[in-house]
Amino acid sequence: MQISAIHQNEVLAIVAGAGFASGLNVYATVATLGVLARLHIFDLPPALHSLYSWPVIIASGLLFALEFVADKIPLFDLLWNALHTFIRVPIAALLAYGATQNLSPTSQILATVLGGAIALAAHGGKTAVRAAVTPSPEPFSNMALSAGEDVVAISLTWFATQHPIIASVIVALLLLLTIFAIRFVFRALKNLFRRARSRIVPAV
Repeated sequence: MQISAIHQNEVLAIVAGAGFASGLNVYATVATLGVLARLHIFDLPPALHSLYSWPVIIASGLLFALEFVADKIPLFDLLWNALHTFIRVPIAALLAYGATQNLSPTSQILATVLGGAIALAAHGGKTAVRAAVTPSPEPFSNMALSAGEDVVAISLTWFATQHPIIASVIVALLLLLTIFAIRFVFRALKNLFRRARSRIVPAV
C-alpha cells in the first residue's frame, strides 16, 4: 500500500525519533507529541489523536515531573529504569503501531517491532551508563545524565516532527553510539568486578 510523503514523514518521526526518545523518557515524549499536536505544529496520525487530549497531556506531564525527580536519585534510578523496561518499550511499540495504521498488516507489524527495538536499545544504553555512573560517590554526574536525557528526549521528539529524515539519520548514529556504550560499560564493569574479587579472595 502506497502512502503519501506527509504520512511517510509522520511514520519516520514517530517510529524513529519518538521511538528513541521513548527509550529515554516516554512521558516527556508523549507529552511533547501531545503539545505539538495541540499547537498544530505536528499532525498526529488519526490513530494517535488521543495524545493531544488534555487528560493525556496532563497525565503524561505529571508522570514526567515524577520521573524528573525519581530518575535523579542514585540507586533508586536503577530500580526505576528497570521497572520502566515494561513501560517505555511497549508504549514506543504502540506509538509505531498507531503511526502505521495505513500500511499493510505485515509492514505495520515490522514497524511496531522496529519502534519497540529502537526504544529498547535507547533504554538499554541509558540503563547501562547509569549502572556505571551510580557507584560514583557524588550525585551530580547522575543528575546531569538524567537532565541530559530529558533534554534529548524532548528535543529529539520535536526535531523529528520537523525534520524526520535528518532525525532518522541522527537516531541511526545514536543507536551505533549506544551499542558501543553498552559494550564499553559492560567491559568496564566486568573488569571492575574482577579486580574487586581478586582483592577480596586471596590468591591460592
